[in-house]
Amino acid sequence: MQAIRNLFRAAWSSAERLDGKTVVITGANTGIGKETAIDLAKRGAKIIMACRDMERGEAAKKEVIESSGSENVVCMKLDLADSKSIREFAEAINKGEPKLNILINNAGVMVCPYGKTADGFEMQIGVNHFGHFLLTHLLIDLIKRSAPARIITVSSMAHSWGSIRLEDINSEKSYDKKQAYSQSKLANVLFTRSLAKRLEGTGVTTYSLHPGVVQTDLWRHLNGPQQAIMKMVSPFTKNSSQGAQTSIYCAVEPSLDKESGEYYSDCAPAKCSAAGEDDAVAEKLWDMSCQMWSVTWE
Repeated sequence: MQAIRNLFRAAWSSAERLDGKTVVITGANTGIGKETAIDLAKRGAKIIMACRDMERGEAAKKEVIESSGSENVVCMKLDLADSKSIREFAEAINKGEPKLNILINNAGVMVCPYGKTADGFEMQIGVNHFGHFLLTHLLIDLIKRSAPARIITVSSMAHSWGSIRLEDINSEKSYDKKQAYSQSKLANVLFTRSLAKRLEGTGVTTYSLHPGVVQTDLWRHLNGPQQAIMKMVSPFTKNSSQGAQTSIYCAVEPSLDKESGEYYSDCAPAKCSAAGEDDAVAEKLWDMSCQMWSVTWE
């Protein structure tokens, strides 16, 4: 019902400004990450585009500057599949930036063939969850000092088809690329819930979201029949600019100041799956993530 109601709601728009604010967006060189960067740059924010491929990142930076009319845009190297890169990026931000008001955990890999990150995680859970978990952990003190601040993690409705396989988080016993993707997107929703609890009273709020079915590079790993289905449904899908709207909404909508830990779709609160509200599993995943990275959250 929520989805049908959202179809008939007026499109969300806001003239909210972000002058003097600093924003980090992971995976900002393409798709909804790039569109989010353009919009928030237009609102006056300093944009830090965190990109794995610096050549593509620099090309995208030019585009963001041209489209937004803002020169306050930088591109920095970040490979979420490698903790060395994550630590180097976070160190550069912590040393070089006096504040970080908005962190958008946007980068993702989708239904890719089985592979592992530099740290031995299955690629989808490794990039989509563990990489962003470590990044957020390393930046959290700066984010807290910059409060009011927001942490936004791009999930997907695919989270509702997933389950967290705590006994085989890296899909080593069996690998189904769709299941592994859904697991990683469910992890995004659970991470946001757990993070919200730990940030109560700090002035830092956190949100997860479904951007919509968006035409992006993430489709490149779909097989022939899946590609054909996507072509058929493409008139009902969103382009990258439309897909970025809920990320932008979570970044700037003033009324969300009083909300934290929730899930959004079509620029409105949405219902996540029952698994996405399982706080016991969320805590187990949190503990496992801390153990995997040998970190503790204060």
